[in-house]
Amino acid sequence: MSAHEKFNHKTDKLEGQAKEGFGKLSGDKSLETEGKTQQSTADLKDKLTDAKDTIKGALNNLTDRPK
Repeated sequence: MSAHEKFNHKTDKLEGQAKEGFGKLSGDKSLETEGKTQQSTADLKDKLTDAKDTIKGALNNLTDRPK
């Protein structure tokens, strides 16, 4: 995973945590839910990027083998 993608996913998760926290403090259920959704989306993106990198690595190993 590129460092840029990892950073973006962590930033999204932190923003989601902040929104959730402010939503809880202010009693704004919509903001709280938005924060939770943003965190879940960031986690999913992180997992998909990891899977993509795993597949790329496996394909590279297959094509780099001597014949």
